[in-house]
Amino acid sequence: MEFPGSWCWCGAVALVSIIVAVLSTKNKNSRARYPAGTQLTPPLVSGTDLLLLIPTLLKKGGLPAVFTSLYAKYGSVFRVSLLGFKMIFLAEPEVTPHFYHGLDSEISHGDLYEFTVPIFGSAIGLARDIATRNEQKRFHFDALKPSRLAGDFSPMLQEVESYFGKWGNEGIVDLKFEFDRLVMLMACRCFLGEEVRENMFDEIDTLFRELAKGMKLASILFPYLPTPLNRSRDKARIRLTEILSDVVESRKRSGRVQEDTLQRFIDSRYKDGSSTSVEEVVGMTISLLFAGKHNSSVATIYSAACLLTHPTFLKAVIEEQEQISKKYKDGIDFNAVMEMEMLHNCIKETIRMHPPSLALVRKAHMRFTVQTKEGKQYEIPQDHPVATLIHVNNYIPYIYKDPQVYDPHRFGPERQEDIAGGKLSFMSFGAGRHVCIGEGNAYLQIKLIWSHLLRNFELELISPFPETDWSNFVGKPKGNLFVRYKRIGSAKSV
Repeated sequence: MEFPGSWCWCGAVALVSIIVAVLSTKNKNSRARYPAGTQLTPPLVSGTDLLLLIPTLLKKGGLPAVFTSLYAKYGSVFRVSLLGFKMIFLAEPEVTPHFYHGLDSEISHGDLYEFTVPIFGSAIGLARDIATRNEQKRFHFDALKPSRLAGDFSPMLQEVESYFGKWGNEGIVDLKFEFDRLVMLMACRCFLGEEVRENMFDEIDTLFRELAKGMKLASILFPYLPTPLNRSRDKARIRLTEILSDVVESRKRSGRVQEDTLQRFIDSRYKDGSSTSVEEVVGMTISLLFAGKHNSSVATIYSAACLLTHPTFLKAVIEEQEQISKKYKDGIDFNAVMEMEMLHNCIKETIRMHPPSLALVRKAHMRFTVQTKEGKQYEIPQDHPVATLIHVNNYIPYIYKDPQVYDPHRFGPERQEDIAGGKLSFMSFGAGRHVCIGEGNAYLQIKLIWSHLLRNFELELISPFPETDWSNFVGKPKGNLFVRYKRIGSAKSV
């Protein structure tokens, strides 16, 4: 499973302190030419440059604009070292293969994600040894492998139809609230099962919101400090663990088997034949639900903002829905959703422009070398934290034509810019050993939601396009996203 790194908040804290350090910080970046094959130290961002970027950080685009500026000046490899904060940043596909494909013994999360332990519990993830962690990763991959997606279609579809069936014939809603709740309903149904969805949803939804407070800056930097945020996080995790433990133990006692992710974790076996414990099942389920719910919710919200502000593409996806509806007269099924290429590309373009995280972070356990497309080689030292800049990578002009423009056609068969740019050109879902295992699940969720909306409602955005709040672990749209809706005749059954 992949999560965005905490470096962005550490970077923000460091920038605030630059005024104190800038007078003693000299620009060590060199523009000199070196013979081919010479291994260089990544250029150090000067204190002066960091100081000049404070207005950008605070007012003109925040951290994405800061890192875009640093990339433009220093290139695809650079480092920041200030007041105890240090990080080497990588941008462009040419310098990231080892970051994504290196062995865990060579480069891994290390202890950089310690703050996740109080959120997910001590039975999984960083609280366990590497061997156990890797086996639990295998359980996650098996639970969400593509062949299982078709089985999730019907319960997801039922949630979508039921939810929008409660809307009136016309009105105004906040899609940020609506999508956040609907995605949680869909995730709860598929991951936790019908019994939990029907009987405990409201409490679980509330507990997850409390648990999310563990992703605030203060909790990331000081995860064990007895602050109000951390106490609220811990209280929510304890209660959530009690609820899910009761469900797991009840299934084990009764022998009752269900088709959901919780059951798949219960049935998982380690290589030595041992079963997963109740604590491990609960921890893995919480982590999966937590990651999937937040990322899918953000992507669905930004898909609304992008589609409803681009009439040409909105018309194109509506026409696609009409064509598919005619082809599948007896009802749209899983195969029909897989044929929604225009809608898929619109969602993918949204995720390119508004990724859920700015970067991913690792720690180098062994020294390695990266080579830029210009042929320069930079040495990454052992035990140094390294981050790859997803947002910057998704806006590189030599990969994406006019990257600031919303253009889903870039992923169409005639252009395929992400494929032409190489395997590591589209990084919103990660890659390699830590690729997001829920990518297929996320697309299915979002496409089902939008397929229903496009066929049954006229939508008009009445809020401004949302900015992104990067003060949380996952970037979220700021404010509300109000739309005016009008039902098209009586709601059709999918």
